[in-house]
Amino acid sequence: MATLSIRTDDSKKHNFEGFCESIGITVSSAVNMFMTACLRENKIPFELKADPFWSEENQERLKESIKQIEEGKFSEHDLIEV
Repeated sequence: MATLSIRTDDSKKHNFEGFCESIGITVSSAVNMFMTACLRENKIPFELKADPFWSEENQERLKESIKQIEEGKFSEHDLIEV
């Protein structure tokens, strides 16, 4: 058997260990299941997405909003707590 070593922050490791324990598997089993799924499906077994905040469309909208604010074309609103 080979040994695999990864680096992660302490909090993530602790939380993942707790998650694995809560569903009755070890961290080693979880990682092996992930590797098996990757090899079987020949891909990462879940969808990877970029944060939509950084999308080109959103960035253009933000730039336009900043431009309008700089030109004084905006109105202020109070936040109303519900």
